Amino acid sequence: MDLVATTAGPAGHLFGSHGRAYKNGSYLSRPVSTSGKRRRLLDRRGERWDGAHSICQEQEMETPGKGSAAGKMTAMAHSLRAAQPAPWPCPEGRARPRPLGAAASSVLVSQLMDSDMDYERPNVETIKCVVVGDNAVGKTRLICARACNATLTQYQLLATHVPTVWAIDQYRVCQEVLERSRDVVDDVSVSLRLWDTFGDHHKDRRFAYGRSDVVVLCFSIANPNSLHHVKTMWYPEIKHFCPRAPVILVGCQLDLRYADLEAVNRARRPLARPIKPNEILPPEKGREVAKELGIPYYETSVVAQFGIKDVFDNAIRAALISRRHLQFWKSHLRNVQRPLLQAPFLPPKPPPPIIIVPDPPSNNEERPAHLLEDPLCADVILVLQEKIKIYAHKIYLSTSSSKFYDLFLMDLSEGDQQSAVGHGFGGAAVTAAAERMLHQEERHHGRDFLLRAASFDICESTEENGSGQRKPCLRASTSDGILRGNRYENGERGLRRGRDLSSWSRAFTSIQEEMAEDPLTYKSKLMVVVKMDASIQPGPFRAVLKYLYTGELDENERDLMHIAHIAELLEVFDLRMMVANILNNEAFMNQEITKAFHVRRTNRVKECLAKGTFSDVTFVLDDGAISAHKPLLISSCDWMAAMFGGPFVESSTNEVALPYTSKSCMRAVLEYLYTGQFSSSPDLDDMKLIILANRLCLPHLVALTEQYTVTGLMEAAQMMVDIDGDVLVFLELAQFHCAYQLADWCLHHICTNYNNVCRKFPRDMKAMSGENQEYFEKHRWPPVWYLKEEDHYQRAKKEREKEDYLHLKRQPKKRTSEQAIREHRTQHRGRGRAQVGLVPLIAGGTVPGGVLG
Repeated sequence: MDLVATTAGPAGHLFGSHGRAYKNGSYLSRPVSTSGKRRRLLDRRGERWDGAHSICQEQEMETPGKGSAAGKMTAMAHSLRAAQPAPWPCPEGRARPRPLGAAASSVLVSQLMDSDMDYERPNVETIKCVVVGDNAVGKTRLICARACNATLTQYQLLATHVPTVWAIDQYRVCQEVLERSRDVVDDVSVSLRLWDTFGDHHKDRRFAYGRSDVVVLCFSIANPNSLHHVKTMWYPEIKHFCPRAPVILVGCQLDLRYADLEAVNRARRPLARPIKPNEILPPEKGREVAKELGIPYYETSVVAQFGIKDVFDNAIRAALISRRHLQFWKSHLRNVQRPLLQAPFLPPKPPPPIIIVPDPPSNNEERPAHLLEDPLCADVILVLQEKIKIYAHKIYLSTSSSKFYDLFLMDLSEGDQQSAVGHGFGGAAVTAAAERMLHQEERHHGRDFLLRAASFDICESTEENGSGQRKPCLRASTSDGILRGNRYENGERGLRRGRDLSSWSRAFTSIQEEMAEDPLTYKSKLMVVVKMDASIQPGPFRAVLKYLYTGELDENERDLMHIAHIAELLEVFDLRMMVANILNNEAFMNQEITKAFHVRRTNRVKECLAKGTFSDVTFVLDDGAISAHKPLLISSCDWMAAMFGGPFVESSTNEVALPYTSKSCMRAVLEYLYTGQFSSSPDLDDMKLIILANRLCLPHLVALTEQYTVTGLMEAAQMMVDIDGDVLVFLELAQFHCAYQLADWCLHHICTNYNNVCRKFPRDMKAMSGENQEYFEKHRWPPVWYLKEEDHYQRAKKEREKEDYLHLKRQPKKRTSEQAIREHRTQHRGRGRAQVGLVPLIAGGTVPGGVLG
């Protein structure tokens, strides 16, 4: 059935059965198909002729007491039925519109009421808002943020731009979009319909501009050309197609003003034009253009979710004010305010940089094994099968095996010197007279003589026997052998100390201190020679030594049984357990044994450092001296390895001077090199430690110290302690000594507290380097542009308050005029409605024109 309701259109136009507007005897639109007539009639987009609900919306055919949408539509249907007998003029060759029956009128009204639920509520103002602007300025993102509550990250916005248009049909197909379109602005219920457009300049947008209530003109603050096109292209086009529609200027992509442009450009597509810092427009640029055009100006950011509500709420206000001038009888529009001022956007405070501690050097675990193969600074010779010599280090053996620890701490002076000498370890022979003197001294004095050895110095006193001969006083200190070893180095004859170990352990035969040749430097030095049991084979023994140095055992070792035998002799029970796991195909359990091994050795190394046990070098510092161990230093620090293993004086001496270094800093460095862990103390100076760690080429320790320093500063700041002065001191020192993470944190603290720091330390801030001052000006928070905007906002706010105050002072006069109108209407009630009495009053000019608006 080809039946379409015939309704009255705006300004006297009528819709016929063919979907054309008719006025003054002629049709104003070309015919449309029957299938599209109902769609065109019920279209909610407000473009061309929108059907009966558009008439209800814009012409407001309301009568007193009939303000609802249902009442309006019913009145329209009755008026159409009453107008049926009057024939309509129709062009030749066209069918006359058929009359509209009562049933069809009811169907039409129900369809129109169901087509848009917004019109069931009274006084609902539908606002058509058209969004225009250049391509890629953020129009569609802004519309989606308002209509769909879409939130996007900055990196999602930086994806490859594809020109898109948000479909207006979303208001019909999506209930959520329709619900979000409803809002209340200044006590006025509105339904905001957003129209998206293409940004191409050659596109024809007259269809979108048609019957628009307000136009939102967008540009990007990161694209100066888009702002230039606002004046040269967009604003003239808007005024051409909709000259009466108010315009709102909007600066989009506000987040790029404070973003890291380098990171943004890296995240963009490769061929995209990079965003330059000098292209970022300050707020005053957009405000100047808006002032020149006489339109409001706002800024938005979809990323920061800022300004979206401000833009569209004030666009609604501008549209309602414009509508109020034409539809002055609508009382609910009288309280609509003019577009409000927008408070400036304060960028979020940048978070402090995170101190990243890099992984420790990966080769630190392999260096002990290399040290075993390349015996630099070796102080132990292990003799296997009377001819094979293996060079090792006391500190590694003693901290990994309790048996070696007890062996190297054994007092060799209490041993059987004659039996030890009889084994013939080489060197000068001890005379028989010296042996008799030694045994005689031990018989006469016993333990009383050992108790008198209270010093590490050589005992210079001599005792004279009955025959008047002098005899040397020997003491039992373990350092006695080292001191006598120095006498051997000077070419003097002395006594060697040794001991037979056949009854002490099955793994060792004997131990003796003697002068031996260093395998690398070929210089003679005092070393400890340990003869191993004849049953110990070289191959398995080297695997055992590798375990003692690294805590690891190769699963592919062939002589596992011999390794287990040597581990049994040396009482290294963890190694024996690892062998058993490999034999039982449970090698994965050895990882836990290795971890326990390192924990145990770390504790023993700390003990040796604290007591100075097995030390072979002394560092002379500004406030004292501290003993250390060359093998541990060489295996954990390249700087130390170069110093002790290269052609330097320090490689052949037992004392090394380190000027401008304190004991607390050096002890912290040694503990780090020994254990890989950072340890602090109350007297530790963080900056001096960073300087020392940088001198020794230890970036991992520098990072650990930076983290410790920043943590201390943050804790002090939380306790309301002023740290600004300390941060200024740390800044340039950290930059000079390559503590870049600490320097970045100091820069961040100064930038985020710029005003306070400048007020308290003006001279220090002026004395900063040019690069630092430039960085402060660029990254200070709040930024300079925000301070300027805040100042402008406060001044504009005061001016607006002053204007509102003056407006309120004029309000009593306005009320008096309204009272005069009501009185005049009352006097002329008999002659008709109030409109009859208004004519002479308005003609007389006694009522201001703004009263009725």
